[in-house]
Amino acid sequence: MTTLASGPSVAEAVTRALPQAELPPWPDIDPRVLARERLARLRAGLAGAPYDALVLTQPESVHYATGYRSVPGQVFRAHRIAAVVTGDDLWLVCAASDAPAAADWGVPVDRLVPFGRFYVEAGMAVTDERVEISRMADRHSDLPAALRSVVGRLPRGIRFGLEEASGHPELAEVLAGADDATAVVMAARAIKLPGEVAMLRYAARLSESAVRAALATAVPGVTERELAAVVAGAMVAGGGDPRFVVATTGERSALADAMPTDRRWRPGEAARFDVGCVVEGYWSDIGRTAVLGQPDERQRRVYAAVHAGEQAQLELARPGVTAAELFRAGFDATGARVGSYRRQHCGHGIGLSIYEPPVIAPGIDVALEAGMTFCFETPYYELGWGGMMVEDTVVVTGTGIEMLCSGDRELAVVPA
Repeated sequence: MTTLASGPSVAEAVTRALPQAELPPWPDIDPRVLARERLARLRAGLAGAPYDALVLTQPESVHYATGYRSVPGQVFRAHRIAAVVTGDDLWLVCAASDAPAAADWGVPVDRLVPFGRFYVEAGMAVTDERVEISRMADRHSDLPAALRSVVGRLPRGIRFGLEEASGHPELAEVLAGADDATAVVMAARAIKLPGEVAMLRYAARLSESAVRAALATAVPGVTERELAAVVAGAMVAGGGDPRFVVATTGERSALADAMPTDRRWRPGEAARFDVGCVVEGYWSDIGRTAVLGQPDERQRRVYAAVHAGEQAQLELARPGVTAAELFRAGFDATGARVGSYRRQHCGHGIGLSIYEPPVIAPGIDVALEAGMTFCFETPYYELGWGGMMVEDTVVVTGTGIEMLCSGDRELAVVPA
């Protein structure tokens, strides 16, 4: 029977690992410049649409247009916020609690339209702007009322496009039966600007560095919770906001989305990492697999299968190829190397949301375009044995793809 060494405490694991973590260099991107570039792209889409103004309702789309990233919008599922975009104007309709931070970001106070109740004082250093912000509580009762006030300040007869119109009938009523503008908004967001690609590259490589940091200090007996703590700590050290850290070992590695526990990693077992963070609003989602000690024949074979599936996608992806074709390529290459393989999707778009259309799935006949960004994955899960995966982020180029991750996709071996 193998005797397992006691793993370090969670705090000790992080303390040991972080000084050794090799973090990628921070991208030289000005978020305010990037926000202006995104707004220009959105307005270009508006110029070709059958309406004069866009009303955005997703917090990510509001961030895309205004540059303001609402903390409550990330925390509370029911939080409401909107942006009104015209060819030459931009309004932020937000909860009164958002208003001070939005003004600090740079949204002009006269283009902030608050609703609800939240109190903040002007303080000793009184300015007209601070006084105005301090008076924003109770100005409008709710989002429809605040949006109605914006409509009243725009030219009569203006035509509106509303993001996710079917989900916001009360807003559609305010906007006199606005057209659904979701396709226009997502088309703008789908083709990433160079600055967006740089942020996605950084987020992906930061997540890779975080997993490497965890593996660099792993010893027999380290717990899933300790591995996850190092991953999260490295993400924070690199300026990321950890959003999910799946670090599962042994039989638990078959649990696709499971919280880490105090289970100890034993020699001969696999550990599966599926992790993501947010950097300046941009998501990462990567997958890596490691074995503690030398992998056995089946571990090598299964990992070769999931690797081959992702490799088939990487080799096929280029403008004009559809999401359904990418799914079939990844599915077939993996399925040919394992006894039984079932899978509902083999990847997804990524950007300001972790899942952006199109999803790489059967029946999704959306063609890839240069500038789209994706996560490719063909994981395998078997209850009672374990799971393995490799997942990477790519950007579509004019002739193929560029890997935004480092390209290190081999099965990691941790000394036992």
